[in-house]
Amino acid sequence: MAAVVNDDMCIGCGACEGACPTGAITLPDGKAVVDADTCIDCGACVGVCPTGAVTLGD
Repeated sequence: MAAVVNDDMCIGCGACEGACPTGAITLPDGKAVVDADTCIDCGACVGVCPTGAVTLGD
């Protein structure tokens, strides 16, 4: 399961985008978007999100 972003909590800081080793996260409209096909479920994005908006899917 790919990482999931809560749009209401995302502040668009880009920390998750920078932490993603596969480039699966982009911020096209100022909010993080995860490409599920590229995400490897490593959790790097979860640990750097200052608002807790990114979680690993179940």
